[in-house]
Amino acid sequence: MTKIALVAGGDKGKIPTSYDLFVGVDRGALYLLEEKLPLDVAVGDFDSVSFEERERICQATAIFIEAPAEKDDTDLELALKEVFARYPKAQATVFGAFGGRLDHMMSNLFLASEPDLAPYMRQIELVDDMNIVRFYPAGRYKISPIPGMTYVSFMPSDDSRLTIADAKYPLEESNYFVKKCYSSNEFIGKEIEFTIDKGYVVLIYSRDRR
Repeated sequence: MTKIALVAGGDKGKIPTSYDLFVGVDRGALYLLEEKLPLDVAVGDFDSVSFEERERICQATAIFIEAPAEKDDTDLELALKEVFARYPKAQATVFGAFGGRLDHMMSNLFLASEPDLAPYMRQIELVDDMNIVRFYPAGRYKISPIPGMTYVSFMPSDDSRLTIADAKYPLEESNYFVKKCYSSNEFIGKEIEFTIDKGYVVLIYSRDRR
């Protein structure tokens, strides 16, 4: 399985070097160069860098994909589509998805609603120092704790019905209520089991700021 790091323009945290491929998304490409990390692919409209920075990115990367500023996809959506077109079985970890513009953050949280990305949702993970975000299509799952992460939250897509078992705050028929984000749940020494009847759920591991 090819492990790919995509670096966008938000807060990155520490980016490990143990990836097979590094993709810079718009200004994230410049960040990779400045941090002396590999830049294998650069994707975006590059409206957040200067002409000189764009030229530096273009010369430094093996694959340079420039999109028009007026487009239907965000730069990250475009980059993920390029990744899965080339590496359909890749595991894509996105750094810099949060901490910037609020509209970009919301678009990133709902990547699984993009029809071309929905088939790959289980292969996408969004990471920063305080959060790990994963996407699960309809089905039954068991999840384990992640060291350093205190909480686990669930954001089901519209009209989806979520159940949660073996957690500090279970959600079942007897206490079911509808909420857009079931936040701040916790593990109780065992795997949490959850089901989502249709659509998908955004799963967020998180911790408090240190």
